[in-house]
Amino acid sequence: MAGLACAAYLFGGLALSFRFFKGEGRAARLLLGGVWATVFCAMLPALWAFLWGFTAQANLCAAGTALALGAACLPWGRFGRTRGLVRFGRLSRREVPLLMTVGLLCAVVFILTFTHVLRPDAAGALHSGQSTYGDMAMHLAFITSLAETGRFPPVYPLLAGEVPIGYPFLCETNSAGLYALGMNLRLSYILPMLLAMGCVFLGAYLLFRRMARGDARKAVLSTVLFFVGGGFGFAYFLDLLRSDPGNFTRIFTAFYETPTNYTSHNVLWVNPICDLLIPQRATLFGWAVLFACLYLLYRAAFEGKTRYFYPLGILAGCLPLIHTHSFLALGIISFVLFLRAAAKGRCRWGALKPWLAYGALALCLALPQLFAFTFRQSSAEGFLRLHLNWANTQDEYLWFYIKNIGLTFLLLIPAFLHADARNRWFYLAGLPILILCEFVVFQPNTYDNNKLLYIWHLLGCGIVGILLVDVYDRLRGIRGRVYIAALTLTALCLSGVLTLGREAVSDYELFSAASVKAADFARENTPPTARFLAADNHNNAIASLAGRSILCGSGSYLYFHGVDYAEAHAALRQLYEQPTNELLEQWGIDYVLIGAYERGGYAVEEDFYARGFPVVYDDGQGTLIYDVRIRAVG
Repeated sequence: MAGLACAAYLFGGLALSFRFFKGEGRAARLLLGGVWATVFCAMLPALWAFLWGFTAQANLCAAGTALALGAACLPWGRFGRTRGLVRFGRLSRREVPLLMTVGLLCAVVFILTFTHVLRPDAAGALHSGQSTYGDMAMHLAFITSLAETGRFPPVYPLLAGEVPIGYPFLCETNSAGLYALGMNLRLSYILPMLLAMGCVFLGAYLLFRRMARGDARKAVLSTVLFFVGGGFGFAYFLDLLRSDPGNFTRIFTAFYETPTNYTSHNVLWVNPICDLLIPQRATLFGWAVLFACLYLLYRAAFEGKTRYFYPLGILAGCLPLIHTHSFLALGIISFVLFLRAAAKGRCRWGALKPWLAYGALALCLALPQLFAFTFRQSSAEGFLRLHLNWANTQDEYLWFYIKNIGLTFLLLIPAFLHADARNRWFYLAGLPILILCEFVVFQPNTYDNNKLLYIWHLLGCGIVGILLVDVYDRLRGIRGRVYIAALTLTALCLSGVLTLGREAVSDYELFSAASVKAADFARENTPPTARFLAADNHNNAIASLAGRSILCGSGSYLYFHGVDYAEAHAALRQLYEQPTNELLEQWGIDYVLIGAYERGGYAVEEDFYARGFPVVYDDGQGTLIYDVRIRAVG
């Protein structure tokens, strides 16, 4: 059933795209079809879940809705239109650079995803890469809990109580829906990601190609600059290379010591593939929608395609619970361009009407999400506060950005002066994002402002790519221009290439074989709503793989989501070290896990549980699960 649901979402998205974007090329229609499919897969199950909970029934209705929308878009009774679908398969020379660029990036991501997401080994353990070692366990907990319990709107499975998830959870409903329909967890996690990755790469390329007025070379270079480019962080590892080769080779062995993520030396401008798209699902699905929105916005604002404002408004309105940062970035850029349109049209109704329709559509869809979920989270302690100069704590202001972003940053002013009027305006529309992020922090983790900053960077890569290709053309006839170009490209991309290389060879055990077996038992033999007492390690298999609620999860997740977990965290230790029946009752504990993490983190009072409660799981190697639903006497 899950496979049929995937097909229904794709069919609905592509049919909608081909019906309403007839004037676009095949690549743009594929992009928009993929984005609509991504939105359907995230939004429709959530809408039906308000009626029936997040159940298989709700997900089947969601897939049926996508199928019906797609069927309604077909040219019934006009079969001559289907000939266009046959011609669609023919590749033009103009699309070869697109296919090579996007295809290569997709191949890289395909390899990294399948080697970094729950890769099993011979012993039964599940592995991750460097980038997914931290966040993936949290995403898995949200996905499995949603599918197992059917609770909607979802609550935190990592904390006792009825604490609503403040995270933009529509980045999880797609995988949770496939998992609820019977697809295995690994494939459920990966498949929506692969579609979104393709949309991100294709959306960026097509946006850059519009900015470059169709020049494929400029689009290719801008795409490479954004996804592979980096700063001068490589210099820290090339230093003393001859006398100490280990200073370079540690890139491929140390944990998070790469030329784009070397925090001890204030290198924080991470590679977007390794450190944003693969590990951070909200960013991935948000960018998939956002980049398509920016493409439509560019076409509408600068190329006269004002009818695109209407689908743009719908897509924009879906963003808050997919990725709030993307919604904010799009809002800032759109508002600046609206002011431009108002000034240019002297506030005439005809000039402003499509813009106002766009804003009205977006706000009608977004405001319920913002008031019901987002604003509640942002009112917590640590959200929305003043802070100067983003995450820079060591360097002078300009040097921080020069060494982090590299030549791309140094070329921004020349590129802006070289750009045509519409690209200047497009870049200026994104500049307030940089200014805002230099003074305001939107989450407890200051570093997370990069989710906004990279959208400013995206527009910068667009104009820098145009400048570099034009300079290369003007050097025609000069001997050595190929070598100059090669050196420039090396300086631009060496840090990113080395980081991707490090990511490719990284391998970490995320869930041990023992924890996987315990999670399998919990999933198959305990009620979906059962609450476990388990250690607060971030890679808690009971929460991530079994979808069961635990008393208190990792503070590295809960704190940065603005959740007060102090009382539950204190109770967690007490229940292991000084347990009582009253405390078990107070926190609603149904099962107690005692394994390697529990014994390593606490002085566990095992006699209390062994005397009073039955062991329902014992792997023979020290991992035990007690059923404490029947309280002991005394």
